[in-house]
Amino acid sequence: METRTLGRTGRRVGVVGLGAWQLGADWGEVDEADAFATLHAAVQAGVSFIDTADVYGDGRSEQFVGRFLREAEAPLTVATKMGRRVAQEPENYTADNFLAWNDRSLRNLGVERIDLVQLHCPPDPVFADDRVFDALDDLVERGRIAAYGVSVETCAQALAAIARPNLASVQIILNAFRLKPLEQVLPAAQAAGVGIIARVPLASGLLSGRYTAETVFAADDHRTYNRQGEAFDVGETFSGVDYETGLEAVERLRPLVPENVTLAQFALRWIADQDAVSVVIPGARNPEQARANAAAGSLAHLAPATHQAVSEVYDELIRPLVHKRW
Repeated sequence: METRTLGRTGRRVGVVGLGAWQLGADWGEVDEADAFATLHAAVQAGVSFIDTADVYGDGRSEQFVGRFLREAEAPLTVATKMGRRVAQEPENYTADNFLAWNDRSLRNLGVERIDLVQLHCPPDPVFADDRVFDALDDLVERGRIAAYGVSVETCAQALAAIARPNLASVQIILNAFRLKPLEQVLPAAQAAGVGIIARVPLASGLLSGRYTAETVFAADDHRTYNRQGEAFDVGETFSGVDYETGLEAVERLRPLVPENVTLAQFALRWIADQDAVSVVIPGARNPEQARANAAAGSLAHLAPATHQAVSEVYDELIRPLVHKRW
């Protein structure tokens, strides 16, 4: 698999990683055996970066990843997130809370130091608060974390974070339905040496091409209960695109997919073709998905004409729905 440097962490990681949200909650039930089989399959296929969060299954995902780390033979970089287990109020982003949240993640992961800790889509005022970043610097100085980054909802938040001198990475939604980060965020990150972690790369599965208008998702799947942003930012579900428009866009993209490549692999390769991207983190619920996703990291780059065609589909169908929002 192609490897890249993960921003200011200095670590080399495979360009396709694994997002572990599915292993915790909000995507329907994933049992323990399937979770570990998925982790094993991903790493055997070349994945070297795993992204989790303290809120995924209220620690379940972190615990799975931690147990896997103790038996993994290949070197791995593990990132987690903190901040979403409390009310999203700026006053909760304090040094004392950071210590408590970090203690919990250290226990869940079973490590003495976490490779990368990210603030988990905090409120806007947090990005302007010097005390927040001083506290994060302190966690690094104390050896609790090796580096820190932020996960963001908007391009404006990403640009504010990139301006912070010790920030290692920005995690942002980037896929064929969310092109706005290409305009300013990716160039700014590349110029600053900040890594880009591309999340929601398959638009909650829409870009896998497996779903139809008749598909029914489980009641405990966010693709059922968060379509209007009832539980968290609607941009996290289908990238904020209404389901029917997403299906139409998928059909427009299908003819662009090279022979012997799946639509999901095509969508992941499109992201990996962006030079500023350090790693893209598709989720997986079973070993087959994990292996197929990882294979995108060794595919040939897409032709310029193909990238132009993706942009045209976005401009016609998707841009009016999402471009101004995030």
